Amino acid sequence: MPGITGMGTTFNLPNYVGELFAVTPEDTPFLSAIGGLTGGRPAEATIFTWSGYDLRDAATDRQRLEGADAPSGEGRSRFRVSNVVEIHQETVNTSYTKQAATGQFSGTGSNHPHAAGLSGMNAVADEHSWQIAQALKQIARDVEATFIAGTFQEPADNATARKTRGLMAAITTNAVDANNGTADQPLDEDMILGLMQSVWENGGISESETATVMANAWQKRQLTRIFVTDKNYQEQTRNVGGVNLQTIETDFGRLNIMLNRYMPASELSVVSLEQCAPRFLPIPGKGFLFQEQLAKVGASDRTQIYGEVGLEYGNEKAHGKIINLTTSAS
Repeated sequence: MPGITGMGTTFNLPNYVGELFAVTPEDTPFLSAIGGLTGGRPAEATIFTWSGYDLRDAATDRQRLEGADAPSGEGRSRFRVSNVVEIHQETVNTSYTKQAATGQFSGTGSNHPHAAGLSGMNAVADEHSWQIAQALKQIARDVEATFIAGTFQEPADNATARKTRGLMAAITTNAVDANNGTADQPLDEDMILGLMQSVWENGGISESETATVMANAWQKRQLTRIFVTDKNYQEQTRNVGGVNLQTIETDFGRLNIMLNRYMPASELSVVSLEQCAPRFLPIPGKGFLFQEQLAKVGASDRTQIYGEVGLEYGNEKAHGKIINLTTSAS
């Protein structure tokens, strides 16, 4: 059911008797595996940077003569990569009456004419605190979604919000388009192993503990079919950053399989998780993702939740993606 906008009152936030169950998934596996909203590293500005370098190709003809002069000097250049932190800000506003009326319940919904009420307790004893907790969960889901599929936006003025560059947008080198010019194609063994090879050759998925394939439900089913059902690859599990992940043995080592509902259904990614981390912009005296009481404007409590966060994805060549995959058997 939809949420409410504005102040929570006894009219738009009725109480019910009995245990309370969440109907919306709360998992954020990518964010959790790379540090969550309590890990990561601080940023010192709205834009944060990191740098990279490469080495020349290994050669078989670099041998020197005995007694020769020193060769000409050489060096390796570095390059800069950047991203921005984006603002996540929510407000919870709950009337005094709503917070006090914990024993006021809505009807049972029964068709029985004498089913006026049930014995039991209200599952939410502190409405305002409960609403804050749900707002924090929603922010984590928003961050998970944008870290994966976010589109970079760094405005020149304050008329547009900053948006961090998500992982899928960051990947440019190891990018495979499954569309052959006429239609999207289903994931197959050659496609996924070809992507793994490209990522490995560029230095990615070399740390087995954090080498991960991330996919939504349908592509995860295809991975199971390709590696487990058809090839009988060994399937195990392990824990990465508090997230329990399925693993499979492949030609490129033991890889984690991360089922993620925020991955686009027609895409799949190969990720070197050790390259990724949240970057926070701490507010002086408050920290990151803090809550504070707002000024009183009436008979209610108003709490603001605020934080600025962006994704550091390291070397984009250490990751890979396939886009335009089919999303059903048809």
